[in-house]
Amino acid sequence: MPPHTVVIGVDSSTQSTKAAFVDTATGRLLAVGRAPHVVTGEGGARESDPEIWWQALRDAVAAGLKESGVAAADVAGIAVAGQQHGLVVLDAGGRPLRPALLWNDTRSAPQAAALTAALGGPDAWTARTGSVPVAAMTASKWQWLRENEPETAEAAAAVRLPHDFLTERLAGRAVTDPGDASGTCWYSTATGAYDPELLALIGLDPALLPEVAASGAARVGSLTEAAAEALGLPAGIAVAAGTGDNMSAAVGLGLGGAGLLDHPVLSLGTSGTVFAASRTRPASAALSGFAAADGTYLPLACTLNCTLAVDKVAALLGLDRDDAAPGGEAVLLPYLDGERTPDLPIAAGLLTGLRHDTTSRQLLGAAYEGAVFTVLRALDELLRACGLDPADPEVAGRPLRLIGGGAQGRVWVETVRRLSGRPVIVPGAGELVALGAAALATSAATGADPVAVAAGWDTGADLLLEAVERDLTAWNRIASVLDRAAGPLLGGDRTG
Repeated sequence: MPPHTVVIGVDSSTQSTKAAFVDTATGRLLAVGRAPHVVTGEGGARESDPEIWWQALRDAVAAGLKESGVAAADVAGIAVAGQQHGLVVLDAGGRPLRPALLWNDTRSAPQAAALTAALGGPDAWTARTGSVPVAAMTASKWQWLRENEPETAEAAAAVRLPHDFLTERLAGRAVTDPGDASGTCWYSTATGAYDPELLALIGLDPALLPEVAASGAARVGSLTEAAAEALGLPAGIAVAAGTGDNMSAAVGLGLGGAGLLDHPVLSLGTSGTVFAASRTRPASAALSGFAAADGTYLPLACTLNCTLAVDKVAALLGLDRDDAAPGGEAVLLPYLDGERTPDLPIAAGLLTGLRHDTTSRQLLGAAYEGAVFTVLRALDELLRACGLDPADPEVAGRPLRLIGGGAQGRVWVETVRRLSGRPVIVPGAGELVALGAAALATSAATGADPVAVAAGWDTGADLLLEAVERDLTAWNRIASVLDRAAGPLLGGDRTG
């Protein structure tokens, strides 16, 4: 290891950038600099100017340097983990031609359906990419751009994902990693490369795409003089390929070939996700069959409506977010922005089962239950994708690792315990996406395995909560409503 002892792990999410300054020897979080993003759009539109991400990265690094007291000369490397799926189109000078289309922009739902049919259906897609096009996937967004803004698509000199855009600004090299690339639906997890037939299907010239590094931890270059000046860091430090935010969180948790395999994680944030690192290549239309950052796979199911949707219900009811009770007979599916899993992109929220004695606290509790049910329902499919039997007592007894902002909320945690019937682990480490990026940066600087690095860091004691009896009455009530309402009331057939 060079004399430097600190790396910077960057979490560039939908809402903000966080720059975590991490001691490479212990994993100790020295400081986290933060800077906000701006998201615009109404209806199904969700967009951000990529230049805001770059400015936020500069501001977050400056704040982290100041807070930590770390000398810039002590920084050994940097890696970016970014929100997945976003479409960034650049001109020949590397400047954005338009705001990025974000993962939760649902306008491309018709294009996703058309692409699915054009290749022969969901199974044809999962066999090649591991995933089926939905509105979130980058291929769907590119097709939307071609159909709705053909002049912009024609003018594009480069097509990037959000983390690619930032990594290129750091290292001066157009590069991505298999993990984030696997969320595009133009990268094949079967071959480990871009799929020429899929690129032809969507009319995307492969020359516009970045090179795919061997892993998210690969050193893809050194911090350029221009980037060093902008960030106040030394030129020449290691820049890792980086990866998507979910892949980075898995690294931060020690999930992967050098750590835990087939152990599920439930993330409660703007979106709700369930994922696990596995050596089994997933191929299920109900999941996103991603690659992981370390060469394993990361089957994942994602829901659009999680903490923000429940907070909106709490605000409408005039309640604090923790002032909730079990829903009783009420069922509330909080699909306020459409839904991804199940694939109901034009759905709105659905409330049923009201009685004279239904309380506002129960309505809020029903919103929690609907959000938690939606992501937990994908858990059995995820386990099957890992080659496991969900009914096996050993598999059913594996704890859920609960992360994201919701993991700090009492009602979120208790609702997960009640509807899953599983033990729950709340990891002691905070900022797992940024921590995983820091492990990637450490690997780029030293050559060590990033999962082993993260697993070896002393990042805090985990909280283990024992299993409680599963509330099958609530589970079956919600399932019945969703199964009956998916087509006629929620705008589509349930496919997830």
